[in-house]
Amino acid sequence: MPSQNSKQTEQRDLFRGALEMMVLGSLQREPMHGYALAQHIKQRSNHLLQVEEGSLYPALQRLLRDGLLKAAWEISASNRKVRTYRITPAGKKHLERERSSFERMLEGITLVLSPAGSEGAV
Repeated sequence: MPSQNSKQTEQRDLFRGALEMMVLGSLQREPMHGYALAQHIKQRSNHLLQVEEGSLYPALQRLLRDGLLKAAWEISASNRKVRTYRITPAGKKHLERERSSFERMLEGITLVLSPAGSEGAV
């Protein structure tokens, strides 16, 4: 049986992949700074998802390091200096692959969990 610690790590890793897809997908719509990005995800998920700074900023750093995002310091509408993130062409390709993989995985999970068609299956 997995330990509580490994369970938490597994959940964090699964969420990290989903978080990175949501970040890339959000930035594909328009460039945003970190706070706006967290608010966008919260609003688009009907407040079901709340991204904490402790998850968001490390994800942004990983995506920057991997060349999937670029960032620049800009002045916001409220006259504050913010770091604005933009998706790169490599980020768009990565998102497309990840989204396709995620959709296949979700389809498989749905089929396994679906009660329909499970009778008599071997």
